Amino acid sequence: MDAIRTPDSLPTATTVSRILLDIGAVHFRPREPYTLTSGWASPVYIDCRKIIAFPRARQKIISLAVEHVEHRIGFDKLDTVAGGETAGIPYAAWLADRLNLPMQYVRKKPKGFGRMARIEGDLKEGQQVLLVEDLATDGGSKIHFAQALREAGAQCHHALVIFFYGIFPRALDHLSREDLELHYLCTWHDVLQTALKTDSITHNDAVEVQSFLDDPKGWSAANKGRAA
Repeated sequence: MDAIRTPDSLPTATTVSRILLDIGAVHFRPREPYTLTSGWASPVYIDCRKIIAFPRARQKIISLAVEHVEHRIGFDKLDTVAGGETAGIPYAAWLADRLNLPMQYVRKKPKGFGRMARIEGDLKEGQQVLLVEDLATDGGSKIHFAQALREAGAQCHHALVIFFYGIFPRALDHLSREDLELHYLCTWHDVLQTALKTDSITHNDAVEVQSFLDDPKGWSAANKGRAA
């Protein structure tokens, strides 16, 4: 696993994991694997979009995100916040409001009319942008969005997500090579540990999920999913 967890971030990871389990955003289904957008077969699925329907849950998560920004990035290092279309937009809006910063959002591709814009909002040349999305798997979409912001003249060196899979080899290294640091509040390993402590998963399912976390490519290939 290439996700690094420091001691002071463990309480945040546990809290966010518990929230995700409590609101039903986490789904365990080893015997009927999910097929992720990337093509990987997975015994687990997380629906971070569900957070928007729970006011107290989202308020707590955004508060923890603000604390993370303060301690890991620094308020003075950011000029604006940008959400990735579409799941990142509400989180970017809430975070920008709490940080008292402007907000934009980044389209996956230019709209097919008018200005053909990919960046919506008022982005200034040279501004330092925090890219925000709901989750990250291998980090590919973060690079895509960061490149769009850079092409528009902004500086983007930090991306923040609520949930990072933390299981695909070299994901963080790939982002680092693109001069993009990924910040995250919890991972699948955090969620599984919390699920076991709260009896939110059966022992048999936990064993199968751990097998996936230890070797996602092998597990996927053995369950009719993407192998590489």
